[in-house]
Amino acid sequence: VELVESGGGLVQPGGSLSLSCGASGSFLDIRSMGWYRQAPGKERELVAQISRDETTNYADSVKGRFTISRDNTENTVLLQMNNLRLEDTAEYYCNIEVFGAGMFWGQGTQVTVSS
Repeated sequence: VELVESGGGLVQPGGSLSLSCGASGSFLDIRSMGWYRQAPGKERELVAQISRDETTNYADSVKGRFTISRDNTENTVLLQMNNLRLEDTAEYYCNIEVFGAGMFWGQGTQVTVSS
């Protein structure tokens, strides 16, 4: 299973970015898809997650600002990030859980919020 992420970059506070992650390889089905982030000196934390039936779960710090969605046909997950804050700066990692195969991680994409 390979995950390919795109969409990170530099944005000013209050701006928006969209992250995309596509999964490829040989697998039956994806249970959940999500995004984690890790800032320097901090532990990796869950940002948002979406299950097979599209139930979503968000970190309190991003509720109302970030939206996660998935395309089960294309095996992609998107994270729309609006009203970005300085504290959103981190390396963002795509994560999927595959039925019968476990969890997989993307290589990470940097999001920097700076004025």
